Amino acid sequence: MQTLLEGYRRFRANGWPEQRRLFESLATNGQSPKVLVVACVDSRVDPALIFDAAPGEMLIVRNVANLVPPYAPDGAYHGTSAALEFGVRVLEVPHLMVMGHGLCGGVKALLDAAPENGHEFVAPWMSIAQPARERALRLAAVEERQRSCEQEVIKISLANVMTFPWIAERVAAERLTLHGVWFDIRIGELMTLQSDGSFACEASQ
Repeated sequence: MQTLLEGYRRFRANGWPEQRRLFESLATNGQSPKVLVVACVDSRVDPALIFDAAPGEMLIVRNVANLVPPYAPDGAYHGTSAALEFGVRVLEVPHLMVMGHGLCGGVKALLDAAPENGHEFVAPWMSIAQPARERALRLAAVEERQRSCEQEVIKISLANVMTFPWIAERVAAERLTLHGVWFDIRIGELMTLQSDGSFACEASQ
C-alpha cells in the first residue's frame, strides 16, 4: 500500500498539474470514450499504457483471459455484460476491442486445468472458451498451444459479443466496429486479427 501511496504523490506532484485541464473537462462534460476494451486482469498488460491513451479515451473492462460470455439476460450477476451494455448502449462507443496477450494465466488454466485454489470461479469461467482449448490441443508444441489458445479465445469472445442483439444491430448498421488484438508481453509486439482469422503484426501493416 505504501508503494501505491508514493505513486499517488508522484502523480499529484507531476501528473495532475500536467493533466488538470483534461480532468476538469472530463468532470464537467462527462466521458465520451471512442473504444470499449475487454482486456485481461493480468497486471503486466495495461491497455491504456500500451496504446498510450489519455484519461477518458478508453472504457476498459478487465476479467480473467479477456472473455466475453454469451448473451444471457437473466437475474444473475454479469459484470462483463453490464460493462458492454454501458459502453455500447449508454455511451455508444463506435469501437469495441477484445485484447488478449501472451503468457495468459487464464489460458494456461484452460489448457492444463486450473490450480486447486482456482476451481470455484476460474475453472467455470474459463469453460466459456473450451472450443479454443480443443483446437489448441491439436498442435504438438506446448508454446504453440498456448499462443494459439490465447488467440482463439479472442475469436470466441468476439463471436460471443455478436450474440448480444443490440451489438449485432449496431455492427450491421456500421455504427460499431469490432476488433481483436493480441499483445506479446515478451517483445512488446501487437498483432491484429485479420478478416481471414489470422493475426498480423501491427508494425508490418
